[in-house]
Parts: sequence; C-alpha cells; structure tokens
Amino acid sequence: MMSEKRLASLSWRSVFMLAAMAGLWAALPTAADAAGDAKAGEQLFQQKGCTACHTIGKGDLVGPDLKGVTEKRPHDWLVQWISAPDQMVAKKDDYAIKLLQQYHNVQMPNLGLSATDVDNILAFLASPGAASAASGPAPQAAGAPAVKGNPEIGKDLFTGVVRFQNGGPPCMACHSVSGIGALGGGQLGPDLTEAVKRYGGASAVDAFIAGTPTPTMKAVWGQRPLTAEDRANVVSFLAQAEVSQRPAQAIWQLAGLAALGVVILLLIAAVRWKHRLRFGVRGPMVAIPTTGHSDPRNGGWFTGPYHPGWKARFTSQR
Repeated sequence: MMSEKRLASLSWRSVFMLAAMAGLWAALPTAADAAGDAKAGEQLFQQKGCTACHTIGKGDLVGPDLKGVTEKRPHDWLVQWISAPDQMVAKKDDYAIKLLQQYHNVQMPNLGLSATDVDNILAFLASPGAASAASGPAPQAAGAPAVKGNPEIGKDLFTGVVRFQNGGPPCMACHSVSGIGALGGGQLGPDLTEAVKRYGGASAVDAFIAGTPTPTMKAVWGQRPLTAEDRANVVSFLAQAEVSQRPAQAIWQLAGLAALGVVILLLIAAVRWKHRLRFGVRGPMVAIPTTGHSDPRNGGWFTGPYHPGWKARFTSQR
C-alpha cells in the first residue's frame, strides 16, 4: 500500500507538470509573434522604402510612427495589414479606415510581401534596436520646422530650367502642379498641388521624396537621388502651390494660345496660296472673256497678268 508521503509527492509533481505545460501553451502565441529574422526585416524595411513614410520613435510622417506598434496592435491584424493594406481598406476594416482618415487619405501601398517577409519585418519592429537601425533620410516629425529652401529655385528644378545636382530628370516629366503655367506638366504621376498639405507637412514630403517608395520613383531616382538641398528647394516650391485648383486665368491663357495658333495657320495658308490664286490656273478658268482672241498673249480672256506656266502652254513649239 502506497504511503501518504509518496502520494503527496506524486500529486505535487502532477501539479508542477500541468503548470509547466500551461505556461508553454500560453507562450506559444508570443513565440509565433516573435518568429522571423529581425536583420532580414531591417533590410526589407529599408529596401521597400518604409522610411519614406514611417519613423520608429521620431514622430509621424506621411504614415504613423511605428515605435511599439507590435505591442499596440494584435499580431494577426498587423500581419493582414502589412500583407495587403488595400484589401483591409476595401473590406472596411474599422482601424484601417481610421488610419486612412487620420493620415490624409494617403493609402499604404501593397508591397507584395510574402508571409516570411511580413514575419521578418514584425520581428524587426519588435526588436530593441529598431529605432536606431531605421535610419532613413534624417526624417523629422510632421510638426517640426521644415528644411529651408528657395521656392524660385525649386520651381526651376521642378520644370527643368535648372538641372538637379545628380542629373535626374525634372519633376514636370511625370507631375503637374499649380504655378507652372497653363499647359501644366506630365500625367504619369499625380498632380502635386496641395501635396504638402495632403502628405502631412513639408518634412513628411521631404522624407517621401528622399525615400522613393513607389516603383516609378525608385526606377527614376534610384541611381540619381535628389540631394538634401534640391529636396528643400522643391518642397519649398510645392508649399507655395497651396491652392485647391488652378487659377481661372489659366483658361484664358489656353484660349489665347489656341486663337493665336489659328491666326498663325491662316497667315501661313494665305502666303502659301497667294500666288496660286493670282497667277495660277484658277484665274483663267473662271475669267469672263474680254476679247475674241484665242491667244492670251494677244489680249487674252481676262485683263490680269498670266502665270509663265500658263503662257507656255500657248507658245508654239518649233
């Protein structure tokens, strides 16, 4: 018969094992959350241009500051949001809609990340050194004083009158904005009128340009990035173009250009056809005979001068 002391010992062992299993079970979600390679996540964070819209502990830019985001939001929600933000907005996720409204309706792009990529990025964001590692283009909070620039130089850079220091193409090749004339610029990218207001301030726009987060911007500026001075000048110009629509006088400018073009075409046509109407075949064809002579050199059918080519038709061949 088993002693009472041994029964008590077995009982405590069972309790201890059950407690240990319960602890391991409770720790499983945390382990899953921490799954991923933080170093690989850091590289992705830089390569995908996340620093153009986000900081880690330095304040909001185009998007929110990501410091402590892995603790503030559920892991599953973060996985869905980073994987497919467009789908989260499309299905009217409450928090996704709140973020969109809070950050000036600038939607986070779908970066085409794999499940492993997402795990790595979350591991990086949860790591202690994320704030110091996320070194973007020296971003500032949206409310911080903007880098000083010259709007007149910025306009010349935007339109291509002055070249960027690293030789990149002018912004007007892809974008238009109020203040560059009635004809505007390119249509490949969005109109940048009020961009500074829409993107959360001059510092946010500066960080966005420096980070080249879109595929087109990366292809254009990847090898020839804008310098801090160039960015400051362009952003300063964009901040001056804060109007909701282009001025009404632009319509009159376009109408005037169209009218001038029509006048020029009519003048060219008049010069080009003047001799044909006066000396060509039309005159004799519509003329009323003034004499009975058959030879235009002896009085002709009408009193005006004849084109040499017309006279040659009546010259006898010998």
